Amino acid sequence: MKRLISTAALVAAMSVGAGAAGAQVLELAVSDSPAGLDPHIVTAFASFQVVNGTVYEALTEVGPDLRIRPSLAESWEVSDDGTTYTFTLREGVTFHDGSAMTAEDVVASIERVKSEAIGSPLASRVAAVAGASAVDERTVEMTLSEPSAPFLTQLASIAIVPSAFQADAESLQQQPVGTGPFAFEEWQPNNFILLGANEDYWRDGMPKLDGVRFNIVPESATRQVGIASGQYQMLPNIDAATALQLQGRPGVVLQDTLELSYTLIGMNTSQPPFDDPLVRQAVNYALDREAIVQAALFGSGVPAGPLSPALEAWARDVSEFPCYQHSPERARELLAEAGVETPVKLTMLVLPRQDIRDIAQVAQAQLEAAGFEVELNIPELGTFVQDWRNSNFEIFASANAGSVDPDDFFYRAFRTGGSTNVFKYSDPRVDELLETGRTERDEAARKAAYDELQGILACEGPVAHVAYGQLYTATREGLSGFEIIANRSLSTLAETSTAQ
Repeated sequence: MKRLISTAALVAAMSVGAGAAGAQVLELAVSDSPAGLDPHIVTAFASFQVVNGTVYEALTEVGPDLRIRPSLAESWEVSDDGTTYTFTLREGVTFHDGSAMTAEDVVASIERVKSEAIGSPLASRVAAVAGASAVDERTVEMTLSEPSAPFLTQLASIAIVPSAFQADAESLQQQPVGTGPFAFEEWQPNNFILLGANEDYWRDGMPKLDGVRFNIVPESATRQVGIASGQYQMLPNIDAATALQLQGRPGVVLQDTLELSYTLIGMNTSQPPFDDPLVRQAVNYALDREAIVQAALFGSGVPAGPLSPALEAWARDVSEFPCYQHSPERARELLAEAGVETPVKLTMLVLPRQDIRDIAQVAQAQLEAAGFEVELNIPELGTFVQDWRNSNFEIFASANAGSVDPDDFFYRAFRTGGSTNVFKYSDPRVDELLETGRTERDEAARKAAYDELQGILACEGPVAHVAYGQLYTATREGLSGFEIIANRSLSTLAETSTAQ
């Protein structure tokens, strides 16, 4: 069994500045308490940033340069037809409960994500896996029903968990068990989550910290005072408004990068009025994305098309989409053409995150100028997630995660029956293009498919893409080794250390 730092020891040394000399427990402050910690079930960023790359790891990982690299799999081979992947696992990797990670755990993790009983929102990412088997303790063979160009990228989001949890949809939500640099220690709801160093971690010399404590601090002003005073050493993944307040503060350092995730207005296409593509187009014409970026994101971002500009080889410029020309008049014309009575009365479900609240308020005014009457509903996070997953909304404001491959932006969200297609959206041509983009191994052919797909989704899809924001992390001077990643992962905490 591993020896982990005890909770009592961590609490006693919980601040580098206030604890015992040489203590290396990093104090972070975050705005929201996670809704759960199961890596195959959670969808909220508040959960993702606690466990991704810290508690849990996958066969592959996304590095700070947004390239895919080996993680729990040290190498792999792909058959000539692109349908068989053979992975060689690292030797000597153990879970935080002391058990050895083997090929059986990898197979069980894949099957768990695919299981209807578990209901994982990641299921679409492994939909092409027809079978997975353990050849021996360190060799896994996966057979795909068809070639999948983004497969290695998608595996980076599939955490490996012990096989004992394959049919258990409850335990990991409260007490995660992974292979990562930090192990779960304690969770006091709405107070803090404590992770301790994994002393048997497979990467030599890591982690450099004795632990990480995620302090739940809802008030932005309190978090800002905390990092300025040295009470906290990091505010991860903060918005532009917070970063602006911290700019120039003595002892505070800001890192930034353009996000892969995007903010959006999502529409339920299974019920009027959003079952009509004309109404969805009207929403797009109603939005002035530049004004939203300036007002809600303080200019720190860019108007969002279906793909992030960070994916330079794939993303189309938003100037190519007609509906991005802000025109309340054209929006009203489309509503009249659709035969809907104005004002169109709606309730917008809003993710309780400050930048999303701000975006929703600006969008509310813009939509009302174009023939909509919008009431905002801002519930607590758990309620939002439940309503979102159950498609219990007319329209919502939120954020969607992105990745380094276009398939991860599109397939699970917009394919008919996709695992996060909460919009109930279905379009045969979109489904066809998604399959082409996923299975075609020729880069030019994939590019052509995704170009056409972006054109459809930008104006007639179930999402009005709003903005890709500039993502910031604030740290105290003396913190070294941390590197911000555009997908919001805190995996580089393994390499982070503080000044003695």
